[in-house]
Amino acid sequence: VQLQASGGGIVQPGGSLRLSCAASGRTFSSYDMGWFRQAPGKEREFVAAISRSGRGTYYTDSVKGRFAISRDNAKITVYLQMNTLKPEDTAVYYCAAKEVYGSVWSRESYDYWGQGTQVTVSS
Repeated sequence: VQLQASGGGIVQPGGSLRLSCAASGRTFSSYDMGWFRQAPGKEREFVAAISRSGRGTYYTDSVKGRFAISRDNAKITVYLQMNTLKPEDTAVYYCAAKEVYGSVWSRESYDYWGQGTQVTVSS
Protein backbone atom coordinates (compact mmCIF):
# COMPACT_ATOMS: atom_id res chain seq x y z
CA VAL A 1 0.00 0.00 0.00
CA GLN A 2 1.18 3.54 -0.72
CA LEU A 3 0.38 6.37 1.67
CA GLN A 4 0.19 10.10 0.99
CA ALA A 5 -0.07 12.45 3.96
CA SER A 6 -1.31 16.03 3.64
CA GLY A 7 -2.83 18.85 5.64
CA GLY A 8 0.15 20.16 7.54
CA GLY A 9 0.92 23.84 7.90
CA ILE A 10 1.67 26.69 10.25
CA VAL A 11 -0.84 27.44 12.98
CA GLN A 12 -0.92 29.56 16.12
CA PRO A 13 -1.07 27.95 19.56
CA GLY A 14 -4.62 26.94 20.32
CA GLY A 15 -5.43 26.45 16.66
CA SER A 16 -6.51 23.36 14.75
CA LEU A 17 -5.41 21.33 11.77
CA ARG A 18 -6.72 18.17 10.15
CA LEU A 19 -4.23 15.80 8.60
CA SER A 20 -5.26 13.34 5.94
CA CYS A 21 -3.55 10.19 4.76
CA ALA A 22 -4.78 8.79 1.46
CA ALA A 23 -3.95 5.18 0.69
CA SER A 24 -3.74 3.30 -2.54
CA GLY A 25 -4.95 -0.23 -3.06
CA ARG A 26 -8.08 -2.17 -2.25
CA THR A 27 -6.92 -3.70 1.03
CA PHE A 28 -6.98 -0.54 3.14
CA SER A 29 -9.54 -2.03 5.53
CA SER A 30 -7.05 -4.82 6.31
CA TYR A 31 -4.61 -2.44 8.00
CA ASP A 32 -4.44 -0.83 11.36
CA MET A 33 -3.43 2.77 10.74
CA GLY A 34 -1.23 5.00 12.83
CA TRP A 35 0.13 8.52 13.05
CA PHE A 36 3.63 9.20 14.29
CA ARG A 37 5.62 12.40 14.58
CA GLN A 38 9.24 13.39 14.65
CA ALA A 39 10.56 16.66 15.99
CA PRO A 40 14.06 17.91 15.12
CA GLY A 41 16.69 15.98 17.06
CA LYS A 42 14.17 13.53 18.47
CA GLU A 43 13.08 10.02 17.67
CA ARG A 44 9.89 9.31 15.82
CA GLU A 45 7.13 8.81 18.35
CA PHE A 46 3.66 7.32 18.39
CA VAL A 47 0.75 9.77 18.31
CA ALA A 48 -2.43 7.82 17.57
CA ALA A 49 -3.72 4.67 15.93
CA ILE A 50 -7.00 3.20 14.78
CA SER A 51 -7.97 -0.41 14.26
CA ARG A 52 -9.08 -1.92 10.96
CA SER A 53 -12.75 -1.57 11.81
CA GLY A 54 -12.35 1.86 13.32
CA ARG A 55 -13.79 0.74 16.63
CA GLY A 56 -10.47 0.83 18.46
CA THR A 57 -8.54 4.07 18.89
CA TYR A 58 -5.31 4.68 20.78
CA TYR A 59 -3.55 7.89 21.79
CA THR A 60 -0.36 8.89 23.46
CA ASP A 61 -1.06 10.70 26.72
CA SER A 62 0.12 14.10 25.52
CA VAL A 63 -2.59 14.33 22.83
CA LYS A 64 -5.55 12.70 24.58
CA GLY A 65 -8.55 14.99 24.55
CA ARG A 66 -7.02 17.19 21.85
CA PHE A 67 -6.47 14.88 18.88
CA ALA A 68 -8.91 12.51 17.24
CA ILE A 69 -8.08 9.79 14.73
CA SER A 70 -10.69 8.47 12.32
CA ARG A 71 -10.87 6.54 9.08
CA ASP A 72 -13.13 6.26 6.09
CA ASN A 73 -12.58 2.86 4.51
CA ALA A 74 -14.74 3.78 1.54
CA LYS A 75 -12.46 6.74 0.80
CA ILE A 76 -9.36 4.75 1.87
CA THR A 77 -8.29 7.67 4.02
CA VAL A 78 -7.32 8.12 7.64
CA TYR A 79 -7.56 11.47 9.41
CA LEU A 80 -6.00 13.13 12.40
CA GLN A 81 -7.99 16.06 13.76
CA MET A 82 -5.69 18.15 15.94
CA ASN A 83 -7.20 20.77 18.23
CA THR A 84 -5.77 23.07 20.87
CA LEU A 85 -2.36 22.76 19.28
CA LYS A 86 0.72 23.54 21.33
CA PRO A 87 4.26 24.51 20.27
CA GLU A 88 5.44 21.09 21.45
CA ASP A 89 3.24 19.49 18.78
CA THR A 90 5.57 20.91 16.14
CA ALA A 91 6.96 18.01 14.13
CA VAL A 92 6.81 16.15 10.86
CA TYR A 93 3.77 13.88 11.03
CA TYR A 94 3.80 10.49 9.33
CA CYS A 95 1.00 8.08 8.67
CA ALA A 96 1.69 4.37 8.65
CA ALA A 97 -0.09 1.09 7.97
CA LYS A 98 0.27 -2.10 9.96
CA GLU A 99 -0.66 -5.57 8.84
CA VAL A 100 -1.50 -8.40 11.21
CA TYR A 101 1.22 -8.68 13.81
CA GLY A 102 2.69 -6.33 16.37
CA SER A 103 1.54 -3.61 18.68
CA VAL A 104 -0.14 -0.47 17.31
CA TRP A 105 2.00 1.50 19.77
CA SER A 106 5.34 0.42 18.27
CA ARG A 107 6.73 2.01 15.12
CA GLU A 108 8.59 -1.25 14.38
CA SER A 109 5.21 -2.93 13.85
CA TYR A 110 4.29 -0.77 10.87
CA ASP A 111 4.96 -2.01 7.38
CA TYR A 112 4.24 1.01 5.21
CA TRP A 113 4.94 4.71 5.72
CA GLY A 114 3.89 7.93 4.07
CA GLN A 115 6.27 10.77 3.28
CA GLY A 116 5.37 13.06 6.18
CA THR A 117 3.76 16.45 6.48
CA GLN A 118 5.15 19.35 8.51
CA VAL A 119 3.12 20.82 11.35
CA THR A 120 4.44 24.00 12.93
CA VAL A 121 2.74 25.57 15.93
CA SER A 122 4.06 29.04 16.55
CA SER A 123 2.89 32.54 17.35
